[in-house]
Formats: sequence, C-alpha cells, structure tokens
Amino acid sequence: MGTRSTTRPRATAPAAPKNQRPTSQGPAGLWPGNTRMVVLLTFLMENWSEGVAPPYSPMTSPPKPGTVDRAGVQWSSYAGRAGIARLIRVSRKHGMRGTVCINARSAELFPDTVRHIVASDFEIAGHNYAQDEVLSGLDEPAERAIIQRSLDILERVGGVRPTGWLSSTLATTERTADLLAAEGMRWHGDYNYLDLPCLVKTRKGTMAAIPHSDYADNRVLRGAPDDWLRCHRDLFDFLYRDEPGSVLNITMHGNFGGRPLMAAMLDQLLSHITAHRDIWVARHDELADHVFARRMKEVSYLERFGTDGAP
Repeated sequence: MGTRSTTRPRATAPAAPKNQRPTSQGPAGLWPGNTRMVVLLTFLMENWSEGVAPPYSPMTSPPKPGTVDRAGVQWSSYAGRAGIARLIRVSRKHGMRGTVCINARSAELFPDTVRHIVASDFEIAGHNYAQDEVLSGLDEPAERAIIQRSLDILERVGGVRPTGWLSSTLATTERTADLLAAEGMRWHGDYNYLDLPCLVKTRKGTMAAIPHSDYADNRVLRGAPDDWLRCHRDLFDFLYRDEPGSVLNITMHGNFGGRPLMAAMLDQLLSHITAHRDIWVARHDELADHVFARRMKEVSYLERFGTDGAP
C-alpha cells in the first residue's frame, strides 16, 4: 500500500450554483438543502490485457481468427491518451466534478492521466485490473487478489486510496460485496435494480449501493451521437418534472465518450442541466457520505409516489 493517502472532508449541503436559485425543499428531505435532483458523472478509464481488443471493436468486420485486432487495441488506448482529460475539461467548464472508475492496468499505462484526475478534484474508483479480467467465475482467492491489487495500484499511482468500486461489466460473484467491504470500500456501484442509493449490509460491513446507468454512451457506438443526447435530455426533463428526488447517473467511457463527437454531446447536456435550479452534482463518495449520514434504506417507487404516480 502507498503512503500518500489523503483524508477528504465529509460532504456538506451543496450551495446553489450562481445561475440557480433555491426553490422548494427537496422531496421528503432526501437530499441536502433544496436539492430537487442528483446528477452523477461517471467516467470509465479502461484497458484490456496485452494484445487484447475490446469485444466491440470499431472494425466493421472482425479480423481473421488468430489475428491481433490492432485497430481495436489502439482504439482502446484513447481514454488514457485524451478521452478522460477531455471529459474532465468539459465537466469543469460547467463547474462540475465526478468519479472516474479506472482499470488498474490503465493507471500503469497512463499514470499522468490518473494524477490529473486527482488534481482536478475528481474521485478515482476501482474497476478491476484489466477490463477483460472480470470477477464472475473466479474463486475467492483470485477475486480477492484482483480487488487488492487494483486498489493498491490506484493508490500508488494516484496518491489516494479509492473508497468505491464499480466492477468491470458489472460482473460479480456472491462474494464481491463482502470482499469490497473487507477492503474498506464505502460505496459499491454494481446495483442495477435500484433507482436511489441506499445502505447495503454485507458480512464484512455496510456500504452505500449506488445505482448504475442503463444507457451508457456505448449504446450508440455505431449510431448517431445525438441519439444519446436526446435520450438523456428527455430523461433529465422527465425526472426533474415528474419524479423529484431522482438520481441521474451519466456514464461515459473515455475510449468512446471522450472523443470529440460524444464529448460535444456531453457539453450540450451539461448546459441543459445547469440551466435548472436545485441540482446537486455529486461525486460518488460525496453521495455515499450523505447516504451514511442519513442512514438511507431502500425506498420503493410506491413509497415515493404512491399508486397514482403524481409528484
């Protein structure tokens, strides 16, 4: 383990951005102050094992069996070279911060990018060692080793030990949450059955469960970038208008979403979001702090809105 870990103050209630005026109290007091809606920026910095290309290679025709997909391998290095830095720059333009989930192999290949993430006041989180080394199917010693190795590398490179984890491809085992809690993780992002974060108990302690996006940028990998923008803008408007208290997790991969065509869509989306009042843009660790402080339990949709769906 490294020796440069830092302690960050706990999150406090966010002040309203300069272009936003507080209005009514947040629904049921879920969130700090006047917050009507929570927005998360989740960026992914990923690399595959040596000589391995992502399964969604940009090549329109797969290479012959036994041939190295050089185009795919090169494509998958974009996040560390430019994509993550561009996403951070776009976010900071709008006064926003977020969380970057990082394959530890990416940190070894692009240490300067990881240090830039930390210096930009973005959170770093664990995301396996390599993107193709998923946790599902591993025995307990192997799974524990990947988790520990990944966290140790991120701490050594970034100077701060992650307090959260999102598994590659959300592939887990029945032990994953226990192993993460044993390593001191405060939040865990492999939850696609939740609308809102809540506390989850494991055999090794309690963590904050943070819901993941169902519509990340790679859904339009071979489509039109503005389809992603239109989907997220409409989703934001629906949640803000009809379901106050909601959480919108905007997820983008540095290898694809960090390219100009998609980063331009993020820029427009963030402009749209910041034109609205009472939005809390939180890092995952800040959201987890609030979940722990409020001892938030899982809240069903019926508990939030009743049977008629009226806000």
